[in-house]
Order: sequence, then structure tokens, then C-alpha cells
Amino acid sequence: MPIASMTGFARAAGRQGARGWTWEVRSVNARGLDVRLRLPPGAEALESPARNAVSERLKRGSVSLNLQLAADAGAGNYRINTAMIEQLLALAQAFKGRVDPGAPRLDALLAVRGVVEPVEAEEDEAAREQRQQAMLKSLGEALAQLAAARSAEGARLELLLAQRLAEIEALVARAGAAAATQPDAVKARLKKQVQDLLETQPALSEDRLLQEAALIAAKADVREELDRLTAHVAAARDLLGRGGAAGRQLDFLCQEFNREANTLCSKSTDMDLTRIGLDLKTAIEQLREQAANVE
Repeated sequence: MPIASMTGFARAAGRQGARGWTWEVRSVNARGLDVRLRLPPGAEALESPARNAVSERLKRGSVSLNLQLAADAGAGNYRINTAMIEQLLALAQAFKGRVDPGAPRLDALLAVRGVVEPVEAEEDEAAREQRQQAMLKSLGEALAQLAAARSAEGARLELLLAQRLAEIEALVARAGAAAATQPDAVKARLKKQVQDLLETQPALSEDRLLQEAALIAAKADVREELDRLTAHVAAARDLLGRGGAAGRQLDFLCQEFNREANTLCSKSTDMDLTRIGLDLKTAIEQLREQAANVE
């Protein structure tokens, strides 16, 4: 199963008799799965099954569902709000002599918003249930389209992630080949630092000298950091190869990548190695930005 992005958009429409509907579904990045619904009045019964449908298909992302309803013109009946007409006529009488004295025309009164109100035809429970099932089927189609869009974006993301991992791997190889990381260079630097330590603190005990030497040796050697970076590259490639919802694990690996690169830079006493470490941090940040889009 390939990796998927958390970004996508889809739309699906349906109709039953004179009533139609349209689902719009969009998703963006999020740490977990966050579902937000916008349902019109009367469609509240769809909320729970709609949330379940999303959670069955998606693992991460901020998902927005919007349902729009429409009915054919003339499909229902209309009701005249006579109370509002009476209020308008009383208002016209109250302003008589101050405005146009002509009596209000019927067509003008009917054009006032709220005077003519549509009334939907009564629907029995079986018809309502059938329509809701049809609407949920349309939602399933929209979610399938969204999943396909997220998968297509995931394929593009996988290529970018592979490029960043190859760049990190090359930088780790350069760091391993740098003169400052070679055993002879490490030994020479360690020897000089121990000599400097003895010159400044000639009265050091043997135990204290061994402790200081161990600290100097640990700081001089970056092979452990390079080995862990190499292992992290292999782990990230394994995650991409397995696919599925790998976003959280990739995010954790990016933190580990960054930790080792920071340690490498802090240990470095060589300008070339420091430059490689800074390039590593840049490549890792680019990897993290892309990994943040993965489901």
C-alpha cells in the first residue's frame, strides 16, 4: 500500500426524485484525524454515519465535509405569510401622507422576502431513510475520490522524500570521508588535547586524567552519529517501502535525524565537517517539511 498525502479535494452529487444533494470534501495536514461537518437543517441524522465513513477510510488529516441540498423549482408547495402582509399594510397606513399615498400593490407585497415561503411535501419515514442511504452512498463516492487524490499526491511526495534521503545519505558519506573523521586524525587530535590538559593541570591524578581523556575522546569521535544517521536513512526507506500511514513514524525519524546532525555540528572542530553538518541540517529540514504532508 503506497503512502498517501493528507491534502486533497473531492465532490460527489446525487438525486432522488425532486431532491438533489452535493457533498464537498477537502482535507489538509493535521497531527491526527479531525472531522468537521457542515450539514443543512434537517440532515443532522447524517452526522454520526458521515464521521464513521471518514474514519474508516482515513487515518490522519483535517477533513471538512460540506453537504448542500437542492430541490427542483415547483417541486413543493408554498405558504403565504398573511401575518407579515398585515404588518406591511399597517406600516403603509401608518406612513400615509408621508410617503407615496398609493396603496401597496399585491405583486410588490409578494416580492418581500418571507411573505411567500416554500413548504416541502411531507415525507414518510421509509422514503427519508432511503434518501439518507442514497446520500451516504454519494458521500462514499466522494471519500473514494478524496482517497485517490491523496494517493496520487502521496506518489509525488514519495519521490521527493526519496530524493531528500539520497541527499542525506550522500552528505553522511562525505562526513565519513572527511579528513577530520579519520582514525589517525582523531588520534592526533586526542593526543594533542591530552598534552594541553597535562600542561595546564600537571597535578591531575591518573583517574581524573582518564576521565578527561575519555570526555575528549567522546567529543572527538563522530562515528556513532554517522552510524545512527545511516541507520535512520535505512529505516525511513523501509517505511516508504511498506507504505500505509507512515507519517507519524517519519515525523519521529526526522526528529532523530535532527538530533544526530546537531550533535555532529557541536562535536566538529573542522570547518569542512561543520559545513557538511549544516548542509545535513538543511536537507533534514526539507525532509521534515515533506514528511509533514504524509498521512
